[in-house]
Amino acid sequence: MSDQQASAEKSKYLDALIKLIVYIAVFIIISAILQFLFNSFLPKYGILLARYYIYVNVALTLLLGYLIVRAFADVIQEFLKLKYPIDVARAFRNVFLVIGVGALITTVAGEVGGGLAGVSVGGFLGIVIGFAMQQPLGQAISGLFILIARPFKINDYATILGDTGLVIEVGILFTELKKDDGSKVVIPSNLIIANKVYVLPKPTPASPPKQ
Repeated sequence: MSDQQASAEKSKYLDALIKLIVYIAVFIIISAILQFLFNSFLPKYGILLARYYIYVNVALTLLLGYLIVRAFADVIQEFLKLKYPIDVARAFRNVFLVIGVGALITTVAGEVGGGLAGVSVGGFLGIVIGFAMQQPLGQAISGLFILIARPFKINDYATILGDTGLVIEVGILFTELKKDDGSKVVIPSNLIIANKVYVLPKPTPASPPKQ
């Protein structure tokens, strides 16, 4: 990476970090203003809307909470791009985005329930989301290890889980091989991480028969 490219990447990272800080500050300020209006200012004039505060706060949490989660994932991506290839950085971003959205949904569910009921609802929903995402997240984390360690790369000729072919895609969830007969094999990342991988010399094309 040239000095100019490095400087541009650092600028993107700082921009993403500033955006995250701004979203957090806006969320805190708006939340404080709404709480003051609904619970202190409006009741002085006989306007009793405190019971609606939770719905407004949930809407605010969903909107700005998602923006904060996405901005945080962008910060992770831009930071990792300074040291790792873009596919690794993007994979980490996607994992943090999924985790953040799941945490946001659980938080909102707990807030809507309120008190012990809210804790129970939020906890139950967290367990449900955890079980639902267990396989995809485990597969995604395995994919991250593959992208970082790079035991093989695109255009390598490899044997993975008994299938031999040209590596045409290395993603966070799957690796795709193109076999010699033209068929394609899609292999989950979590299966690759626990097995041997053979990177082979590329076969030389057969010479045409002499006339």
